[in-house]
Amino acid sequence: MSTSDRRTRIIDAAIDLIATRGIRALTHRALDTALELPTGSASYYFRTKRALIEAVTDRITTRSREEFTTARPAVPSLDPDAVAHGIAVWLDRLLAERRSHLIVRHALVIELLPDPDLHDRLAHSLFSVERARELFQAMRTPDPEVTAADFVAVIEGAVFDRFAGNRTHLRPGGSASIAQLTGLLSAFLRGVTGGHQPAPTCAQCEGDQPRSL
Repeated sequence: MSTSDRRTRIIDAAIDLIATRGIRALTHRALDTALELPTGSASYYFRTKRALIEAVTDRITTRSREEFTTARPAVPSLDPDAVAHGIAVWLDRLLAERRSHLIVRHALVIELLPDPDLHDRLAHSLFSVERARELFQAMRTPDPEVTAADFVAVIEGAVFDRFAGNRTHLRPGGSASIAQLTGLLSAFLRGVTGGHQPAPTCAQCEGDQPRSL
């Protein structure tokens, strides 16, 4: 096994460990045990607990950036309901496929409040305010910068509600899950756009449609 592969296995094991047992359970010895590695293996690749957490942060961020890059156009138009549905489908997939990343990110973003560098990286690791700003510029809202930040806040709350809040019973992967997310996001989008679809810009005429955030 290459050094890169072993490092990746350790990072993924760290994510699973935090997601299932909490941040306090993250130790080098616990990772060695979970992966059946010789004692001292995890500490050889990641000397400190902070180095482990930094690697976890990078892993979550890199996965998100890869999804940003490969995401296909999610909606057919700038109609608020269509945009809401497209983003809801993406969030539903996020809840289904990356639940452990969501749990770990939330646990660490609180743990890392005293560490401004890692906290900032983790806080921006899932949802892009910049991508949201591009969306609201295309939708011609009065203040795309503020609206984008507000929309990301709504998404953060919606996702937390589903994996750790009042709606944990609503499992992702079904029409009810997507409908719940669509209704929430549509209410926000209709509020900031007045419920109207803007006239298309030249970029939109060429097929440059909003993508996932």
